[in-house]
Amino acid sequence: MSDTALTPAQIARKAKSNLALALACLPAQRRHDMIAFYAFCRVVDDIADSPHLSEAEKEGRLHEWKRCVSEGRAPGHPVLDEVVVLPRKYGFPRAWLAEIIDGVASDIGRVRYETYEELLAYCYKVASVVGLVSAEIFGCQNPASRDYAIKLGYALQLTNIMRDVGQDARETGRIYLPLEDLRKFSVTESEILDGRHNQRFVRLMDFEHERAAKLFKDAEKMLPADDRRHLLPAAMMARIYSEILEKLRRERYQVFTRRCRLHPLRKGWILCSYLARAWMGRRGR
Repeated sequence: MSDTALTPAQIARKAKSNLALALACLPAQRRHDMIAFYAFCRVVDDIADSPHLSEAEKEGRLHEWKRCVSEGRAPGHPVLDEVVVLPRKYGFPRAWLAEIIDGVASDIGRVRYETYEELLAYCYKVASVVGLVSAEIFGCQNPASRDYAIKLGYALQLTNIMRDVGQDARETGRIYLPLEDLRKFSVTESEILDGRHNQRFVRLMDFEHERAAKLFKDAEKMLPADDRRHLLPAAMMARIYSEILEKLRRERYQVFTRRCRLHPLRKGWILCSYLARAWMGRRGR
């Protein structure tokens, strides 16, 4: 267990994640536990993506992490010590943590998905299950919040995949977009790997944009009113990533030359507006 000597709080600060900022609206203990869960997700993802480990070493380390969370065993590791107690504390299955590890483990090696359904199965493990765990830690009570978390997870992950097409192809040779979609628009794997931006690629990405935009809309419709206050961090992430999705479309998917980001001032405005909403909600109780 030598994957990181950093504490969860140190990992969150180092990552400078949108989610880490969004957690500021949570009560102190729930925020502490969400930071621990975020650190867990960050560490296992970093293991799968490490350029310094062989595939066998990555699989071995992830197997050990999976065994620890499945058994509720924390071997004195600064992240696992805090994460393994969360299922009992919040009443969610340990299997959810193991599923997240299974999801990141599928990033090891040459990644291809033949169909959209196969891609969604991957998105479920690496994003929707993260949402399910988060909803429990946030304090959600309405079972419909789980449906919201699953749908939003799909939307967030598909947006990430679209934004990172170029980086994934260039750095790891991975192609997450379904191969059946590439064929539908006559885009070849080699064109993705070589970073060729053309009208066929734009039409492919327009197709994926429509899917992601619908997922965001469907998720918003599922958001239960009685858990809206608890799900403010999730709503912040939905707003940020839906704006990234629309910026991708406006820029016609220039993903091979740059990574699409919101301007820091725009992102700060979104986060501050939701934090203000949370503060007003607490004052009104």
